[in-house]
Amino acid sequence: MKFNKLTSILLFSILCLGLSSCDFFWGKKTDDQNAQIFKDGRIDPNLIPNKLGYVPISPIWTGYQNPVDVIIGYDEMVYVIDDRGLVVSDQTGAVKKIIPILGATDVAQDRRLHIYVAGRVNKMVNGKMYNLPAVYHLANVALASGPVFVDTLIHPFCDKSRNTIAIRPADEKVSFTGIYARFDNSFYVTRTGTINDITSTAYPDNTILIFDANGKNLTNTNTLNPTQPSLKSCVGVSAIAGFTAPPQKVTGVSTSNDFIITQADQNRSMEFRTLWIQEVNDPDLGTIYTENTTLLDFDVTKADSFLMDSYKFKNPQDVFISPDANGYIFVVDAALHKVYQFTPKGYEGVNPPVGSKYTKQVIASFGGLGSGPFNFNEPSGVCYYGKTVYVADKKNNRIIRFKLSTDIE
Repeated sequence: MKFNKLTSILLFSILCLGLSSCDFFWGKKTDDQNAQIFKDGRIDPNLIPNKLGYVPISPIWTGYQNPVDVIIGYDEMVYVIDDRGLVVSDQTGAVKKIIPILGATDVAQDRRLHIYVAGRVNKMVNGKMYNLPAVYHLANVALASGPVFVDTLIHPFCDKSRNTIAIRPADEKVSFTGIYARFDNSFYVTRTGTINDITSTAYPDNTILIFDANGKNLTNTNTLNPTQPSLKSCVGVSAIAGFTAPPQKVTGVSTSNDFIITQADQNRSMEFRTLWIQEVNDPDLGTIYTENTTLLDFDVTKADSFLMDSYKFKNPQDVFISPDANGYIFVVDAALHKVYQFTPKGYEGVNPPVGSKYTKQVIASFGGLGSGPFNFNEPSGVCYYGKTVYVADKKNNRIIRFKLSTDIE
């Protein structure tokens, strides 16, 4: 009996030591400085001074090199893409590791905690070296023993429509620009390029490729127009977001096949650059992708501006949908140096405080060129976790966090 008791104590002690070391690999799940809010917390004194608006959280995370994307994973780690590749941090901003990935532009994580990074690869084909877009599939990224490179999806070979078409010079002009991992670990990859012949048997370069959880290309969003901007087009897509996102949930995970994309082609004028796309099963046509017409209901009694306002965006670089009850939609525009926030109905703003004289949505979007706590210089990535907005402020080389003033305890 004494031996069993002593053994239990020793095992418990070892377990405690093991758990205490987990912070090194997985990061702390709390940020001791998260409550330190800048005193200059209001955004626009003409709205609701000191009562409603996003305020920055101290400290601002600096030391990045042109960060273009940021996500919080299901494992609660922070993943940032910058010039060095994939930067893995905990929620205090402490960098745990940097994984070099050539030409990295975007990062996503599925519910298995697998990481996907959009980048590029140099590949020899028929005796010639090509620089091609690729999606790197990694596992065990946050562990000391990781990462493990599971697979690399390389254009055009990962596109099932290109099996019988030889590689072409224009393939080097193709880019993978966004990744979204769905509830079942299948995922979407947005692609841009110069060859967009809709009569060809090959998918156009401007499309969204759909993969299963094993990385097999199933199809593409073939009803989205790759050449003519509209409410259901796919022209120069810069980002994609869906309704499955951290934190991990055992029940209640969204199974919606809808998604939102941003179109950032700077060579043409576009009335609508942020599109909510719905997947619809048509009895005659099969699966089609079409616009969300409810967003065109501009109820001016409830809001003054909307997601689908004409020519609202100039160069939207990222979009994120919060998975909580609010369902906020966040868009960052690199040309306007601004973060936009909308409700699921496409109304810009947040609900007015209880007891307020205001009846419409209160504008909470903010920004402008600069390096101050409310300014940005080409913001290129945005995500939302734990009522906190994370922004990859590219040219200011920082990740800056914000909370809605009414969410501050």
